[in-house]
Amino acid sequence: MGVESLADVLFSGIDVRLTRITETVEGLLVEAAACGPPPRCPGCNSQASRVHSAYERGLAGLPVNGRALTVRLRVRRFFCDRGRCPRRTFVEQVDQLSERYRRSSLGLKQWQHAVAVELGGRPGQRLCRRLRLTAGRTRLLGLLTEPAVPEQAPRVLGVDDFAFRRGKRYGTVLVDVESGRVVDVLPDREAATFAAWLTAHPGAEVICRDRATAYSKAIKEAAPDALEVADRWHLLQNLGVAVEKTCHQHRSCLRKHTEGEAAVPLAAAITVTELPPSAPPRTQIVERTRQRHADVRSLVDTGWTISAIARRLHLDRKTVRRFRDTDLDILLASAHERRPTGVLSPFKAYATARFTDTGGSVTATQVLAEIRAKGYRGSVQAIRKHFAALRDGTAEPVRADIPSPRKITSWIMCRREDLSAKDDKRLLQVRTACPDINRVCDLARTFHDLLAHRRGHLLIDWIRQTEQEAPAPVRGFGGFLRQDLAAVTAGLTLDWSSGVVEGNVNRVKTIKRSMYNRASFRLLRIRILTRP
Repeated sequence: MGVESLADVLFSGIDVRLTRITETVEGLLVEAAACGPPPRCPGCNSQASRVHSAYERGLAGLPVNGRALTVRLRVRRFFCDRGRCPRRTFVEQVDQLSERYRRSSLGLKQWQHAVAVELGGRPGQRLCRRLRLTAGRTRLLGLLTEPAVPEQAPRVLGVDDFAFRRGKRYGTVLVDVESGRVVDVLPDREAATFAAWLTAHPGAEVICRDRATAYSKAIKEAAPDALEVADRWHLLQNLGVAVEKTCHQHRSCLRKHTEGEAAVPLAAAITVTELPPSAPPRTQIVERTRQRHADVRSLVDTGWTISAIARRLHLDRKTVRRFRDTDLDILLASAHERRPTGVLSPFKAYATARFTDTGGSVTATQVLAEIRAKGYRGSVQAIRKHFAALRDGTAEPVRADIPSPRKITSWIMCRREDLSAKDDKRLLQVRTACPDINRVCDLARTFHDLLAHRRGHLLIDWIRQTEQEAPAPVRGFGGFLRQDLAAVTAGLTLDWSSGVVEGNVNRVKTIKRSMYNRASFRLLRIRILTRP
């Protein structure tokens, strides 16, 4: 390939003349000279006509075939003949190739900027080393400049928080809901910070938010004419929490109903002999509960406040209050119920009945053959251990097979058409066993229909029903909706939502993890705003 052909490849569309190519140990050295028309003075924009002198400057270019490229460019210095211009001379810059004070070509700068946006400092430096690009971490980070934030806020603005460090420090991301792009990032989630941003950037007509009071306060203060829209996903999440609390409170109803049934699913013709209740086993969670209750009670007796105890024991204030106000037996029973169930648990009733009816003469191998046909997939060793505990009198009483509160909540919050026939049947049994859970299920499904079909005008009637008939957790949820009635009604009526905002929050988490959570807020903000 001749010099002219190589010039077309390296400097296509650029006003330079290739004079020489030299192969060195480091790579390729290309000598070229600027040959464009006289430039304009950067001080007064007048056309130059006289050449002052010429000199050579070195530029690092894009690698060629995996080898580093260095361009030794000869440029001219011109006189500025305009008397009032403060400049006497100036150096020409080759378009698409060079700029002032830059020791790399513009093409290489674009590559380095892309690497800095995607990877940051040290990871970007390692990639540049592999790609034969001349760039250190300081140079890469120096290419990142804060992008300009629009003076006007977008018409539909989305706001949500993200964690710099979960439970410690949070920031705020602002998103243009219509375009899906991040508008700005704030260093905290305080109402004053967001209100100051809204004051400096007016123009938001619709603001999508979650149910955080800080954002609502800032909107009412700085943008009172904007329409607030509560996020539908967060509404369903809050309702799910209220439903799960109700299921926890009425778990005893399910247990009484199940234990009162005469039939046993796996042994309809066998009578289950109830064993006397035994003390909770000394498992790790039981011992931790016992020790934590003793610590809390001792500090309460010495006059410590709940907040002081929470700081001392590194617990939540609600946890401290629960250990203070609840008897130890109830706490131990709750901890005992959270133990792993094991593969034999659904079949323990049958195994216990066979053992008691035969006076202990039945073998574990015989029972294994019987329950294998009913779906047991464990080993015979588990059955032997259970029989040994029965002989020693240390076996735990057979507990009724009751679905967990979280499982019941998932059935209630699931769409009816997506619920399997088996789960629908079990949910019907739960609703039959507990009238309160039955009422909560009806209310939750009604709320889901309001949300899915955008029937926000019926929300106030739903809230009245919860205040009159619902259990305490769902009634409290209805009270919170009444306090934020306008935003919730808009969320159940309009198509706007915070889904785009949540997607950008996940993107922020990905960028933060790639920076090993060590970047400053300025660098993190630049990467969030510049990374597509």
